[in-house]
Amino acid sequence: MSAHYVHPTAVIDDNVTIGDGTKIWHFCHVLGNSHIGENCVLGQNVMAGPDVYIGNGCKVQNNVSLYKGVKLENDVFCGPSCVFTNVLTPRAFVERKDQFQETLVCIGASIGANATIICGIMIGAYALIGAGAIVTKDVPAHALILGNPGRQHGWVSREGEVLDSTLKCPRTGDAYILTDAGLVLS
Repeated sequence: MSAHYVHPTAVIDDNVTIGDGTKIWHFCHVLGNSHIGENCVLGQNVMAGPDVYIGNGCKVQNNVSLYKGVKLENDVFCGPSCVFTNVLTPRAFVERKDQFQETLVCIGASIGANATIICGIMIGAYALIGAGAIVTKDVPAHALILGNPGRQHGWVSREGEVLDSTLKCPRTGDAYILTDAGLVLS
């Protein structure tokens, strides 16, 4: 008996690891040499791979494609139809597989519906990318990014609450301090 669930319409290629408690839903395709951690959910029509890493506890909503070079750390949320790219200057008639760039989404970050993440960047821990944002550069930990192009509009707590100037979470009371890499718990 399997410790994970794969819907009958999903396609799982060879050399894929799937962690316990993970659910892979309708019409997904996981390409070879990809890793999906424990307790993940891949919604309808998700494509991941090849060589993609998805950490534990991630939720990848409907219609998301995770291309080679994308790495999701633990507890990452990818909203419906968010987009990851893997080449900066694509052309249908020019082979550029040697130019794929890595994109790292750090622990606990959330990406809103229809946001676009340009390859070669890092989204910091617990950052929140708003729906429809276009992210073209690295994002600090706990940053709130909105718009096109994506710009920082404040900070969010680990729980996703928008922080005021005190940098204290209204939900938990946790206090944060500003560092060069973004916010950290004090």
